[in-house]
Amino acid sequence: MSTFSPEVEVAIARVRADVAKLHGELVRYNLVVWTGGNVSGRVPGAELFVIKPSGVSYDELAPENMILCDLDGNVIPGTPGSDRSPSSDTAAHAYVYRNMPEVGGVVHTHSTYAVAWAARAEPIPCVITGMADEFGGEIPVGPFAVIGDDSIGRGIVETLRGHRSRAVLMQNHGPFTIGKDAKDAVKAAVMVEDSARSVHIARQLGDVVPIPQDKIDALYGRYQNVYGQNPQGTLAAENDSEGDTDA
Repeated sequence: MSTFSPEVEVAIARVRADVAKLHGELVRYNLVVWTGGNVSGRVPGAELFVIKPSGVSYDELAPENMILCDLDGNVIPGTPGSDRSPSSDTAAHAYVYRNMPEVGGVVHTHSTYAVAWAARAEPIPCVITGMADEFGGEIPVGPFAVIGDDSIGRGIVETLRGHRSRAVLMQNHGPFTIGKDAKDAVKAAVMVEDSARSVHIARQLGDVVPIPQDKIDALYGRYQNVYGQNPQGTLAAENDSEGDTDA
């Protein structure tokens, strides 16, 4: 049976609880159907992450059946949930954590409008202020990749590394989002679907009007550095070297 320091055990328990609860947000915001989709969270202070079991109903998810993995995607034996198979996207999540150490959470959904954009292999243009605030520009498309190995993870990293967006539309598949923790990644998943829906509807009415880049920069800088109570920025803001932090 694997043993960890008391501090790491506390961190694991906290991430288990957070990840289990956050799956409920995917259901609440209609981002998933049946057992599709997944949330994972990195364990602070350890080379570990927590992810949901494969093919298990969202109603049955609980901290004790979340699965603890190392950063190669291997299930840690002797830990709660280790008798189950982890999510089929585990290798993709593991690849992101290994190659983007600043990432603390990864989310995948099959949300309807974002999947529709992915099916067209078309980036979502930044034509609404909410997108400028949250993503700092367009939401990009990643390459086509099949489930089962780290190909999806490679596409996520190649597309998002150095990019303001915390969301990528994997071609013919759907959205993956990253965040400084699991909750931050879930927020990005909610916002990418909202953006995908709004821009799709706008295009049915006619041509959309792009926001000038300097205005996108100003909106992004304000939202990441001024908006809310005691703002501390997001993962994208921490990685962005071009944003206007004086806005």
